[in-house]
Amino acid sequence: MPKSYITHFECSLTGKADYAAGQIHNLSEAGRPLLARYDLDAVKASVSKEEVWARPGGFWKWRELLPVQNEENIVSLGEIETPLTTLPRAAQHFGHGGELIVKDEGRLPTSSFKARGLGLAVSMAKELGITRIAMPTNGNAGAALAAYAAPAGIETFIFCPDDTPPINVQEAALLGAKIWRVNGYIDDCGHIVGDGIEKMGWFNVSTLKEPYRLEGKKTMAFEFAAQLGWELPDVVMFPTGGGTALIAMWKAFEEMEALGWIGPKRPKMVAVQASGCAPLVKAFDKGERFAARWDNAHTKAAGIRVPQAVGDFLVLDALRASGGMGVAIDEADIFEAQATVGALEGYMVCPEAAASFVALKKGAEEGWIAPTDRVLLINSGNGLKYDMPDTAGRLNKDEPIDFDALKT
Repeated sequence: MPKSYITHFECSLTGKADYAAGQIHNLSEAGRPLLARYDLDAVKASVSKEEVWARPGGFWKWRELLPVQNEENIVSLGEIETPLTTLPRAAQHFGHGGELIVKDEGRLPTSSFKARGLGLAVSMAKELGITRIAMPTNGNAGAALAAYAAPAGIETFIFCPDDTPPINVQEAALLGAKIWRVNGYIDDCGHIVGDGIEKMGWFNVSTLKEPYRLEGKKTMAFEFAAQLGWELPDVVMFPTGGGTALIAMWKAFEEMEALGWIGPKRPKMVAVQASGCAPLVKAFDKGERFAARWDNAHTKAAGIRVPQAVGDFLVLDALRASGGMGVAIDEADIFEAQATVGALEGYMVCPEAAASFVALKKGAEEGWIAPTDRVLLINSGNGLKYDMPDTAGRLNKDEPIDFDALKT
């Protein structure tokens, strides 16, 4: 098994680079996320992109660019490379004249992209001798954490808002986690995790408050770059809550260019939020580098209901550097788009991803997405994990069936 070429971690805000690899870390001294750094020259000299891509499936094939040092600490649940699917009927409906591709992260263990980050974080916890972990979640992250922690033998504590989708709560519990609903938002749950560190002795795996989840999520960008022949799309749209995935993709692009795997071209990065919780969009529109907390946050697209993100400036930096956008989508439009994509393409997207289709329409109408652009949307989770409308009619088998009425 190839070795990791990690060298150290550095503060994403100050650039301070004296955080050693192989040690337990949360935030930097400045209270901001740490970023893993690698000896990219050594990676470039040791392996080609073709060699890496030809390895057996799953995100662990990118071992040189992941922080786990010892193979025996890897916790795997049978990850795959998630497929790319072209959706021409949806593209036409939402007004885009170019190619529309969806990467389906719902095919990963526990049916969401959270498997990438939590698989990596749990493996690092195992490597570092951590035996108890805790996190706040809006749903899918908690389920992924519970799943990966179970075979690692790590005790897991999860805290989620009251209205977290029930299937996520039940899933995490079934997978062995100790889980509590909390009368607040995800950041309120995060305060509980932070407050309990000293008394409970757990490791905090909150979004971007440790440096490992981001490293797992960047493999999504490695994958779609390889799947597209090492040619990045023109636009990448991602439903954004805490922003880890968008930050991770941007980091992956930098690493791939340094390795000579891709050129300098970057996609326009588009952060899609709900209009009821859009702190990053508001900060983007106002030209600010940091986002104020969004009060009274509300949306049923639970994964993007994050009132405040510790990595806000990293998301906003990537949007601006790429010529991208922040877009807020109204609640009714999200769920209408979810139903439309399902009816047109037979494709079950989660509500968070459905918001990206509405953003696509806005981009096409407003001109910041060109008719010739190749647009990549990412379905961050399987839509089956959310409540769905029950529009089925009812028939009485003991009465004559009015088949003409069925046509209307």
